[in-house]
Amino acid sequence: MSFELKVKTFIEKEQLLQQDDHLLIAVSGGVDSMALLHYFVQTQEHWNIRVEAVHVDHMLRGEASAEDRAFVQKYCDENDVYLHATAISIPTILAQENGNTQLICRRERYRYFKEVLYKSNANKLVTAHHADDQLESVLMALTKNATMNSMQGIRPQRYFEGKSLIRPFLTVTKTEIGEYLLRKGLNYREDVSNSKDTYVRNRFRHHVVPLLEAENPRVTEQVTHFTSQLQEDNTFLMTLAEDVFSKTIKRSNENTYSMEIEAFQLVPLALQRRLILILLNYLYKDSNTIQSYALLTSILKLCDTTAGYAEIHLPEDFLAVRRYGKLMIQKNSSTEDYPSSEKIIISAANGWTTLTNGKRLCVVKLHDLSSELMTDTAQLFYFNASKLHLPLSIRARKDGDRMLLKGMDQPKRLSRLFIDEKIPLNERNSWPLLISQSDEVVAVIGVRMGMFFSTTPQPNDDTVLIVD
Repeated sequence: MSFELKVKTFIEKEQLLQQDDHLLIAVSGGVDSMALLHYFVQTQEHWNIRVEAVHVDHMLRGEASAEDRAFVQKYCDENDVYLHATAISIPTILAQENGNTQLICRRERYRYFKEVLYKSNANKLVTAHHADDQLESVLMALTKNATMNSMQGIRPQRYFEGKSLIRPFLTVTKTEIGEYLLRKGLNYREDVSNSKDTYVRNRFRHHVVPLLEAENPRVTEQVTHFTSQLQEDNTFLMTLAEDVFSKTIKRSNENTYSMEIEAFQLVPLALQRRLILILLNYLYKDSNTIQSYALLTSILKLCDTTAGYAEIHLPEDFLAVRRYGKLMIQKNSSTEDYPSSEKIIISAANGWTTLTNGKRLCVVKLHDLSSELMTDTAQLFYFNASKLHLPLSIRARKDGDRMLLKGMDQPKRLSRLFIDEKIPLNERNSWPLLISQSDEVVAVIGVRMGMFFSTTPQPNDDTVLIVD
């Protein structure tokens, strides 16, 4: 099969193009990107698309970098392609941040790509990743973290800043690309840094891949088939996981998620991993964090049992806590959500009130209790309104707070109760307390209820507190 036919077949199979697409092709001047640009220049009428190019000079190789830009500009001028180009002083940024050169180059390059995408009104960014890149990516993932996501390698297309990023060359090898460019009589620029072993990808390219190709010259093709099958299987499993996620994991706000561990344990392990992955996608934007094998396994391990209290600190100040058979993941904030001086009134007239720990409260008269207020997770606590100074309120803890519990002659200090119940230290000052009008603590919501409440209605009880 010819190079052009392989690429065309792949584009059609993966549905990478539609009529009237406006493509922005990333071009460095190297063999891969020049072949990519030329392919679409030659076939734009066939696909009924519009083509523009974008180039970034990272200013890392002095005059050679500037010559790359001039080379790409010359080709674009000769072939009536509009080129968006810029120079970004990566050495200056490196001096300020002292970070990883490749990561910073990629970040700044894609930042410019995003800017041009919207400026030009293009709907798809196109990069020249090919089958050899796929093989190298899988090998690098295997030696680094080997998560279900990373082992799927590079995808033919993905969302990028509200638009699409496509990779039409993933089915062809670098050798095939070079032969195509040679056959077309076109030149390209060689980046001397590609020959150095400074970067991890280069070390795999120069030393590991040749050994594999010596064992099987078609290893790149085999890995391409392997990643394609993994991606197809994962798409199906993720569809199942997303359905289970909506039924299993409760979202209180953008920074608070909870689930019953017993329900989670009933889910097959393959879907458990994907439920956690979906959750991490909600919490984080950084792909390295989302794909962290250590992070995934640590959360799974927390769900091995429903017994006892345990917590793990997650990146970006999130905290995962196992308590009372429930897993809760929330932002680990030292600020008080309810300052001590501020109270939230809980009364029958207010309906449901959502608290900082994800619980919801509702107070109703016993004769008004209806099935519409009940959920599978709702707890009912009955009390006699005349014995409490209504209305009830919610506030945070204050120094010296105590609560009278059933069977105790003296009120118990909340500081001691929090320790006994293993409430995380960072949560104690903002934990919602239910108080009477006389500022007496009558319940620690989600932890312990005071002496005024019972789980079964007593003869004189006339009011119900619903905790969900």
